[in-house]
Amino acid sequence: MPDRKYKYIKIDKQDGITWLTLNRPEKRNAMSPALHEEMDHALFILEDDPDTKVVILRGAGGNFSAGQDLKEFFRENEGKPRQGRKAREEANRWRWERLYNYDKPTICMIEGYCVGGAFMQLLATDFVVAAENATFSLSEVNWGILPGALVSKVVADAVIYRHALWYACLGEPFDGVEAARVGFINLAVPHDKLIAETENLARKLMLKSPRVLRATKQAIRHVRTMDFGQAYDYLAEKGKAIKVGDQEKSYETGLSQFLDKKAYKPVMAPFKLGTMLTDETTKK
Repeated sequence: MPDRKYKYIKIDKQDGITWLTLNRPEKRNAMSPALHEEMDHALFILEDDPDTKVVILRGAGGNFSAGQDLKEFFRENEGKPRQGRKAREEANRWRWERLYNYDKPTICMIEGYCVGGAFMQLLATDFVVAAENATFSLSEVNWGILPGALVSKVVADAVIYRHALWYACLGEPFDGVEAARVGFINLAVPHDKLIAETENLARKLMLKSPRVLRATKQAIRHVRTMDFGQAYDYLAEKGKAIKVGDQEKSYETGLSQFLDKKAYKPVMAPFKLGTMLTDETTKK
């Protein structure tokens, strides 16, 4: 990665896992235009970083994010259309366009507050693990605005209509257990197990074929807006595309390890990476 020093985010790498941290703990990681610019840059670079296999998004100081910084993101951009447009473009790009279509697996780890605008990156990532005592809130209705950008849309897509109305219209807080129950997150765990459970998920993802995992998550995302005929065609072509340039030869290798070598059980675990079939073995 280029040698850039960030002020409002942190990047920590260990054994294929890259922790990308919102780093304004004194503001409960409220998101300023400067933070958005740094996150947009970092995610762009990490997508091609060979040392990054999984990205975990988290917040510093015991909170994920209190949403947009009301002073720096809203008030200071009033009457400044070009400056405000730039801030909005960078905020929306990393929180949705980059994360939603990211080539690598992404996880949100939530503790403390996850409020308002933070729901965009929460729901753009592939997986979410939260502390049971985390505090979620779509609080915009309480201070006179809508859940803006794409928050209303992604909330309505993520949970059933009645839940979306309930939380957006009341603006009341709810905890990690409730967030898991209604479908905002995948898993709620005791706070003292949060890091371990998040890392465990990341390690499970790293055992999969990167190419197949990427195609699978893209397929699940895109078929949601297709009818059955479109999905049949899309998935057939996506299945063919997986095999083009697959360095692991995932299908042939997995099939051989299961049928010929009896080396693994696909219901229980993935095939072993780095064991690509030789041409001679493939022909057999």
